[in-house]
Amino acid sequence: MEEASDLPMNLLIGAGCATLVLGSGLAFVMMKSKKANDEPSMEEKEEEIEVLDPEKFPGGHLTIYYGSQTGTAESFAQDLEREGEEHGFKVHIVDLEETDEDPRAALLDPSKQDAHGKSKAVFLMSTYGEGEPTDNAAGFVRFLKEKLSDDEEEKKDDMDPSKTFDGLEYAVFGLGNRQYEHFNAMGKFIDASVAQVGGMRIIPIGIGDDDDDLEGDFESWKDGKFWPAMKSKYVGNAAVADTKHDKLPECHYSVEYLNGAASPDKISLDDVHLSSKHYFTAVDCPVTLRRELRSPADDGSTLHVEIDISKGGNEVKYQTADNLGILPVNSNADVERIATALNYDLGAYFRLKAAKGHEHKHNALFPTPCSVQECLARYCDLSGPPRRSELKLLAAYAKDPITKQALMRLSSKDGKAEYKEKILDAKMGIVDIISKLCPSIEMPLEHFISVCPRLHPRYYTISSSSSIHPKSIHATVSVLSEKRQDGSEFKGVCTNYLADLVDNGKIRAFVRESTFRLPTDASKPIIMIGPGTGIAPMHALLQERSYQKSKEKKNVGSNILYFGCKKRDLDFIYSDELNAFEKEGILTEMHLAFSREQSEKVYVQHLLAKNAKDTWKLIDEQGAYIYVCGAVKMGQDVSEALRKIIGQHGDRTTTDAKAYLDDMASNGRFIQELWA
Repeated sequence: MEEASDLPMNLLIGAGCATLVLGSGLAFVMMKSKKANDEPSMEEKEEEIEVLDPEKFPGGHLTIYYGSQTGTAESFAQDLEREGEEHGFKVHIVDLEETDEDPRAALLDPSKQDAHGKSKAVFLMSTYGEGEPTDNAAGFVRFLKEKLSDDEEEKKDDMDPSKTFDGLEYAVFGLGNRQYEHFNAMGKFIDASVAQVGGMRIIPIGIGDDDDDLEGDFESWKDGKFWPAMKSKYVGNAAVADTKHDKLPECHYSVEYLNGAASPDKISLDDVHLSSKHYFTAVDCPVTLRRELRSPADDGSTLHVEIDISKGGNEVKYQTADNLGILPVNSNADVERIATALNYDLGAYFRLKAAKGHEHKHNALFPTPCSVQECLARYCDLSGPPRRSELKLLAAYAKDPITKQALMRLSSKDGKAEYKEKILDAKMGIVDIISKLCPSIEMPLEHFISVCPRLHPRYYTISSSSSIHPKSIHATVSVLSEKRQDGSEFKGVCTNYLADLVDNGKIRAFVRESTFRLPTDASKPIIMIGPGTGIAPMHALLQERSYQKSKEKKNVGSNILYFGCKKRDLDFIYSDELNAFEKEGILTEMHLAFSREQSEKVYVQHLLAKNAKDTWKLIDEQGAYIYVCGAVKMGQDVSEALRKIIGQHGDRTTTDAKAYLDDMASNGRFIQELWA
């Protein structure tokens, strides 16, 4: 997954509560035209026009559109919003999914244009998976592709596509990870495509690399290129009113405490923050089985988890090898630590509302009323390392001047190395910073909710067949537990939550569609490459192929598996099931790489290379499908091994071999799910 995240599958920062003052001094002019019966005509609907103070906003309106899967792009948008006023711009943040109904009308909204009919936009675009758009940007990307298509039937109107975004002036910053083959594909696509359909580029695209320093890349782009260009082009010599104030950041939210317990309000999903919908739609499902897959002699833990979805409805209906989303819960210890440090009453119930003056942009972040306990446990990421910009916000709440100074240094460009050492490498979350490192921090609950990132869902590729287990989902979970530098233990929030559940304890879950799909022609062979927990979807595919053969009486092709782990007697997970598949005849070949059983390490790509000739026959002569699941580095090595096989045994150049594999991917015959 090519977006910044603390784990391979991780949601988002609450919108705007820690944003600097944007709203005071605005005038709203209401223009109404009514018929004699006091009803507006169709041609003269009520219109709301925002008149900006020219001294405060000489640069006019600026809209930030973000495509985000785990919330990083959205948090960058909030950084720009916080800084907009001091540079002379009124900044608006828009989730790209909000533009799906009519992207052209949304991006060229007359109420956000300048006197010359120009609109100013920034696109913050994360790349997801193997060069794909994030879920919330998929509609906008599809719109652009239709405009650029040569197929007239795919175009939605008669407008010249090259003039679709005439009047739009834009900039793009892409978020990616260089470990992935299609590095920053979506940022590059948006940058090129918007220009092709009439947009005017303000500055060259900015590129962020999460494999190095994504936040540093973004800071360098916005401070060194974006804001200077925007001020030069749109503000010029106009003086910008001083908006810096020595006070707490303004909060867009307020907390209304209740006299007792109360159930969450029933609200429409249209009134929910788009990135928070899983909090409202996920379903409670009992965990019926947890089984350790590793040997007791191993110092790690991998669990087989079974979840009852019989009463879950559409949210947890699945197809074989789809993705299971689980909403994790923070440990009681972490919840109590943060509540004690900030003097919160865990038993108090509250309703989260819009602060005065911000009602027009309020969408529900999570279900309320709820208790403070539930809020901190379910919706706040207490253990993930905060970004540098979040440390800067925390500094505003520190009462001790030395603590404030230390946080400001950690959040600065000069403090990047110290931030890496003391926060990232030390695995310090907000709960550790507030309760241990900076106990002088004091903040009201509504401010904490805004500054603290939301707790992301974790995604696991389902390891069961929906044909065999239609009322149950199986997941394969590697439990994360590491020693910190100070001797304390860092635990992965979701995996340890699952590990600690009592029998029939419930999790909140939902299903997301996967790219893993078996060939429609069951006679086609499949090659499965999944070391470690990458075996999960392969386990599901084998179950499905067994069902196709035994129950549906289909002619099922060969099934070849490449699996790797440390040692056969330590972490050869699902060994009994795989041996049974082999005995049944479903698993045609099983190639095992035990990396630590010999002096020279052996991995799945080495075994693939050894079987090059047979692999080429399967691919070229029999039309085999290839599935790869696991770490990005493994995926890169496997792709390289396949390109060499295609080149050597298919008598192709390096370029042609790559094109051959790319063509397989575009036709759904080479499918990867990788994580960094």
